[in-house]
Amino acid sequence: MTWTMLYLRSRRVPLALAVALGGAGVVWALWLALADERDVAPTVVVMTVLLMVGVLSATLAGPDEDLERTAAMRWPWRRAVHLLAGLVVVLMVLLATRHTGARFGTAALVARDAAGLLGLTALCATVLGAARSWFLPLGWTTVAAMYPQEGVGGATATWQGQPPDNYAAAVTAAVLALGGLVAYSIAGPARKEPSEHVT
Repeated sequence: MTWTMLYLRSRRVPLALAVALGGAGVVWALWLALADERDVAPTVVVMTVLLMVGVLSATLAGPDEDLERTAAMRWPWRRAVHLLAGLVVVLMVLLATRHTGARFGTAALVARDAAGLLGLTALCATVLGAARSWFLPLGWTTVAAMYPQEGVGGATATWQGQPPDNYAAAVTAAVLALGGLVAYSIAGPARKEPSEHVT
């Protein structure tokens, strides 16, 4: 078995992909069956992106923390590729629906929220660990998508729920995406507390 396959299995990537794809598929099927409009509502698009990112957050750490910090492996670029691959998965799945009976929003909205939420999740994984990395994105995005605010400050605070052409939201998402990519690539996920280790 190749190193890549061992890496993917150790991080539960096949299971996470199946759950993420399945979740997006359920939302797509429900919209196709129940909605009158072809375009999925922006709030539903944002929450579907959040669902996929939250599921993929489980892959941001492996079972062996010491191995992931060994100098013998070039971990920064592997972590960067892992995060970018997650972004590609979300984009490909949701944007592939553009030619179907139910399509997930504009490419700009999906790309902005997917990049920003993955960056935010990676930042949380660096500080809190992969197991808790979805807490802040879930709470923040749920409120922001339901109650988007106006003005530069409001758009920055609720960037997830803003229209795709909102400049402040795009800048916020870009900062989170870049910050998460750099921090996670260099530092990796935070170590688990002793109580979290399985005995």
